[in-house]
Amino acid sequence: MILYNQVMDLRPLHDRVLVRRLEEVEQKRGGIIIPDTAKEKPQQAEVCAVGNGKLLESGERVALDVKAGDRILFGKYSGSDIKVDGQEYLILKEDEILGVLE
Repeated sequence: MILYNQVMDLRPLHDRVLVRRLEEVEQKRGGIIIPDTAKEKPQQAEVCAVGNGKLLESGERVALDVKAGDRILFGKYSGSDIKVDGQEYLILKEDEILGVLE
């Protein structure tokens, strides 16, 4: 569990969301163990920080539907991987989020 106030002083801009991937449980099928280098990255994440919202042409700002602490699903090739203070994070646009796990 992340302490959201200690994530770092990084706030995503506009409609972007900073997330940390959730590790998937290792599954063995037929006695075959897949090495870490061949495994796919998980597509579930925990939201660490969110931007202020999308800015419309009218100057109005639309708030995001997700908040820090939400567990989300996102597409396989979504976002940009970053590494800050030895931790790996992903920055997504809100449009790339497929759903919130409740």
